[in-house]
Amino acid sequence: MSVKALTEHSEKAYALLKADAEKIRKLIEVQMDNLTMPQCPLYEEVLDTQMFGLSREIDFAIRLNLIDEETGKHILSELERKLAAFHEATVGK
Repeated sequence: MSVKALTEHSEKAYALLKADAEKIRKLIEVQMDNLTMPQCPLYEEVLDTQMFGLSREIDFAIRLNLIDEETGKHILSELERKLAAFHEATVGK
């Protein structure tokens, strides 16, 4: 595979993973705003399932050398930070 093609695939993989992380953030935001509280088992189940799925996607992209491990960790930690901030804001209402 050419360097240009690999770079394009890497950029696309990164963009897709970031988009999936944003979808999870929005899903959790909607759920907290409209359906459940953070202590609810349903909330925890959705969050755990979605985060696990994203982590598997990231692992797959790392194994394909589309992103490096540090980038994958950054995507997950950024999402976790956003969810924690949203959680704090919601609980503090």
